[in-house]
Amino acid sequence: MGEAELHNSTGTLVIHSVLFFYGDAASEELSTQIANDISTHWNEPKAKVTIKGEVYEVRFDIDGIFEPDLDPEKVWYNDNPRFNFFRIEEFSMNDISFVDGIGCNTGYFKLSNLLQTSTTAAHEYGHTLGLDHPSDLDIRGRATPGIMYPRGTICDPHFQYDAAVAPGEKGGTLNPWYRKVLQEDIDGLKLHRLLFTHGRAVVGDFSSMYHEKHG
Repeated sequence: MGEAELHNSTGTLVIHSVLFFYGDAASEELSTQIANDISTHWNEPKAKVTIKGEVYEVRFDIDGIFEPDLDPEKVWYNDNPRFNFFRIEEFSMNDISFVDGIGCNTGYFKLSNLLQTSTTAAHEYGHTLGLDHPSDLDIRGRATPGIMYPRGTICDPHFQYDAAVAPGEKGGTLNPWYRKVLQEDIDGLKLHRLLFTHGRAVVGDFSSMYHEKHG
């Protein structure tokens, strides 16, 4: 989730998001790393959007804050669209990282996912802004996989965990390391449809779920 802000003087549309991290596996260093990973991936395409005939470059301003003693009420009653809250633990009962819906501001991250590839947090961030997984998960013969393709996607061998394995077999699916944020991912946010008030608009929605540690 984030707050979009139009800057007419510079021709930019900036999406501001502040990510608060809590949980036994969270740390100040990791919080900064995740914020930097998301910022790097989402700013890489230097994407454009046209709003009322004006072309804007889309930029993402991401902050990561370690808050080990996060009060659940800060999550439940938050009304700041820039604020997002994620628990980080070594164990997840789903065995994956996840967020609490398409267009949300809360979730639960599995540490090993975050350490495996920098695209994990960037992928989940896309969900918080309102992007779902693509419906077609067989992308053989296409170009670079977009950021929202999930693990298990069938792809060309050079995008697999193991290029020598048959597609769909163990090791023969998309290695998330190869995902990138593309212009089409920014297009999917439909930023031109946002309702701006005094140059600002909300991207995503409040889920406001505080997560207890999975046992």
